[in-house]
Amino acid sequence: MPIHGSLFSDYRENVSQDPFSLQNKKLLKIQMGYGPVWAKSGSMVAYQGDIRFENKGSGGIGKMFKSAMTGEGVDMMQAAGHGELFVADDGADIQVLYLENDMVSVNGNNVLAFSSSVEWDIHRIQARGAAMTGGLYNVSLRGTGYVAITTKGEPVALDVASAPTFGDPQAVVLWTAGVSMDVRVDTGGLRSMVRGGTGETFQMAFGGQGYVLVQPSESVKAGGGQQAGKSGSGLSDLFS
Repeated sequence: MPIHGSLFSDYRENVSQDPFSLQNKKLLKIQMGYGPVWAKSGSMVAYQGDIRFENKGSGGIGKMFKSAMTGEGVDMMQAAGHGELFVADDGADIQVLYLENDMVSVNGNNVLAFSSSVEWDIHRIQARGAAMTGGLYNVSLRGTGYVAITTKGEPVALDVASAPTFGDPQAVVLWTAGVSMDVRVDTGGLRSMVRGGTGETFQMAFGGQGYVLVQPSESVKAGGGQQAGKSGSGLSDLFS
């Protein structure tokens, strides 16, 4: 008997020859004919063709050393071959951007995939207030190529040049080149004491020229791209 209903027509694969193309808000298709790609370990949900995967862990001796020092946990695999690769991350929304000799600083846990032409590294954020937290670390993606990141819900891109801009450390996903970040300590009385437990809460303060991407959820997971000491409050849970 034939199958009735619109399931297979409604959810038919989105035909596109773009290197990175969204099948829907939560599923990304990568055309492997453009060369190898880096993807978050465990993010492959399907592929068609002949694709090989190699788990690179933290990406080499230098990055593994930084991983041990910073507590970050960027676990990547490299995919190479021919065909189409489909990746996702626990049902999170996916955002795709194209870097043209540019750079973004990203919470490592939000990195889903990027072209092999894009260089990546773990870097210490130069912020005056960061010394109070034991140091902040993030993942830089630099060069030319495609980048896919994940957000919990639809994010907002804030133009930091238009006004002083502040973000909750557990909601900030990335910022672009030209943006400076500092750590602001808020000692706002009882409300801060209730929220932070110590009378102090930390905020990320942004300036310069460019954008900060913020997701509508205070649930950026530890273990991705920034690390902070256990003193104070909020930053002890910041992007590892």
